[in-house]
Amino acid sequence: MLSTLFLLAACTGNKSETAQTSTEPDVADSTFNYKVDRFADIEILRYYVSGFKNLPLAQKELIYYLSQAALEGRDILFDQHNRYNLTIRRVCEGVYENYMGDKSSEDWKNFETYLKQIWMANGIHHHYSEDKIMPKFSQDYFVSIVKSVDPGRMPFRDGMAADETLNEILPVMFDAKVMPKRMSQTAGTDIVATSAVNFYEGVTQKEVEDFYNAMKDPNDNTPVSYGLNSKVVKVDGQVTEQVWKLGGMYDKAIARIIGWLEKAANVAENDGQKEIINSLIAFYQSGDLKTFDDYSVKWVTDTVSRVDFINGFIETYTDPLGMKGSWESLVNFKSEEASKRTQLISDNAQWFEDNSPIDNKFKKEEVKGVSAKVITAAILGGDCYPATPIGINLPNANWIRRDHGSKSVTIDNITDAYAQASLGNGFNEEFMWSDAERELSKKYGTLTDNLHTDLHECLGHGSGKLLPGVDGDALKAYGSPLEETRADLFALYYLADPKLVELGLLPDNEAYKAEYYKYIMNGAMTQLTRIQPGKDIEQAHMRNRALISNWVIENGKADKVVELAQRDGKTYVVVNDYTKLRVLFAQLLSEVQRIKSEGDFEAGKKLVETYAVKVNQALHKEVLSRYEALNLAPYKGFVNPVYKLVTDDKGKVTDVTISYDEDYVTQQLRYSKQYSVLPLKN
Repeated sequence: MLSTLFLLAACTGNKSETAQTSTEPDVADSTFNYKVDRFADIEILRYYVSGFKNLPLAQKELIYYLSQAALEGRDILFDQHNRYNLTIRRVCEGVYENYMGDKSSEDWKNFETYLKQIWMANGIHHHYSEDKIMPKFSQDYFVSIVKSVDPGRMPFRDGMAADETLNEILPVMFDAKVMPKRMSQTAGTDIVATSAVNFYEGVTQKEVEDFYNAMKDPNDNTPVSYGLNSKVVKVDGQVTEQVWKLGGMYDKAIARIIGWLEKAANVAENDGQKEIINSLIAFYQSGDLKTFDDYSVKWVTDTVSRVDFINGFIETYTDPLGMKGSWESLVNFKSEEASKRTQLISDNAQWFEDNSPIDNKFKKEEVKGVSAKVITAAILGGDCYPATPIGINLPNANWIRRDHGSKSVTIDNITDAYAQASLGNGFNEEFMWSDAERELSKKYGTLTDNLHTDLHECLGHGSGKLLPGVDGDALKAYGSPLEETRADLFALYYLADPKLVELGLLPDNEAYKAEYYKYIMNGAMTQLTRIQPGKDIEQAHMRNRALISNWVIENGKADKVVELAQRDGKTYVVVNDYTKLRVLFAQLLSEVQRIKSEGDFEAGKKLVETYAVKVNQALHKEVLSRYEALNLAPYKGFVNPVYKLVTDDKGKVTDVTISYDEDYVTQQLRYSKQYSVLPLKN
């Protein structure tokens, strides 16, 4: 995942500690329950924050304040996803908490599921497929339960009565033709006009592209991330921006984020960390993208930090044009022992760059500032919650990565939660070709999966360079899937390199095969469980995996490198030649790097549209049927732990406690009460 990581912290702080830290192991025991809830196509898990209890008090307090800042931006993301999301969510929550009628009916159960889905997706469109979530209860039923509740207990917008509010939201909820896609990527259409995100209103794709192209200076070697923190609208017929900042759009939520960041700055572990936090505050106050770049440069040079966080307008995957940053936050701290492997990778970054199978003119002559670590997530927020990435690489600005480097993380307690929740679920037995592949997965799967993430984030995204004069936005809507393709191919290519065995990262020259097989099986087949019948692939990471898998199957057909084989009426991936498969990965990596380095839009478009979009409907139907029989949920989300400050009678903080007993519904309703200050429609 190409990500913007704002890791702030220090392990060499200069503040005195007033509490003793425990030396007892702080790990989840056999009684820790990872599974929380199950509904629709989603399973909700919890993650254990291993090591938190043993942190020094100052770091615990820092995590607490950063966690509060992480939760204050929740409504920003809801509103970014669609301008009706907050109204729909709050009306549904009002009904859920105050309806006094029959709660045993099928309609009510379907209503509960719909609300849970909205929480998971941060809006009315599915968090992964981008399709609108259609209620399985009728419009008439919804109207009846809304009107049955005391209006004084309902959050009708701006004093509007029930009928007025319902007239506004009913078509958005129940008409399949109204705002059907959160983000549309259909080639040949106006993807701005056909996307339901709240990044644009009343403007066309061409108007937006012309608006930003007029700002860009082709000779600027350090361009800002144009449009990252704004909504584009028309005012009196003129295209303009509404900037997300203090005093601007999302003012009330941003003010509260700043308030917690100021508290965090006061307990920063060193002066450098404090300066970084204050730079982020300055960006929120001004909305100036040059200030954001200044902040990012300061952050990327901080390599001594222990407590880290992301907070801001970061990833651009939800924007059809790949410019607008969704609000997200992740608070974390470094896992010292596990980070030894990522440190080893980053220490050898120049070797990996020099030996990459791409044209020399696209390689970096000097790899700068590449650092990596394994982290423990402490809190998830915004676009990292309830669904979250397992790896992150930042910053996203090409020139900062070129001149100052990048930071990468792998989130170990999230991957551990996934692994614990999937034990004995029957998936490998159903979809893997033979015991040989299952044994590879059992023996090496966790190791190679984590290492693939490390290589993807630490080196893949940080590798290569743009040729002089190439616009970083040249690939437009195809930029995100192609960048993910590039990073995945880099990781896949090097997983099979003897260098990893030499460095002690892999135990032998067979281990890489576990990841090779799983990757192709997922990209060509099993990820189809995440797509509705008849739909194209839309999500950037899914397009990336499909592109790689389908391309190597097609281009290795003559030598039968990889096949889709039939047995007992079921389809399986069969890898016949792992060595040749690596050669194919190298060839595709070389071409994708050329496309990015040269800004070859047409070649990128052809690659994505040919291999990454369309679905084999017969295979899709089969995979869905086999997966359904396993009774598994294709998507996972999380509940957060709960942190509380402990103070003495003078108000001095003496400890920060952590608990894991809050359930999904309770947490979502609490968040809506505690961190919801935006008006219902922006």
